[in-house]
Amino acid sequence: MDVRLLLENTLPGLGYELVDFEMTQGGGFRVFLDKPGGITVEDCVLVSNHLTRLFMVENVDYERLEVSSPGLDRPLKKEADFVRFAGQLAKIKTRMPIEQQKKFTGRLAGVEEGSVRLEVDGRIVEIPFANIDKARIEPEF
Repeated sequence: MDVRLLLENTLPGLGYELVDFEMTQGGGFRVFLDKPGGITVEDCVLVSNHLTRLFMVENVDYERLEVSSPGLDRPLKKEADFVRFAGQLAKIKTRMPIEQQKKFTGRLAGVEEGSVRLEVDGRIVEIPFANIDKARIEPEF
């Protein structure tokens, strides 16, 4: 059973977006979810209870289940994430260097032709999706 696919098919029906899914050492699952307005403890409890029953029905074997919000430094995984958070400060690490660097911090300026546009020090850096290793929102206080 593909647990990620199961989550991607289940969570939207409950009103949540799957942000990330990790398998932990020892057979555990870590599920990060989001919704407009943010995630509460009650949301985590509701989803945890639902997934516990779903995994039992689907015979998904696991040791521990953790359900939480993605946090202030939310990972950006899908193209829609980069569009949704346009204007926000983000950190992006690339697989291959662009202009002799692999780490960028700047404002998300949208998506165009398979690349993320990031405003860094007053200039736009275009980073192809295929070259993104990790991307996260950079919290501003």
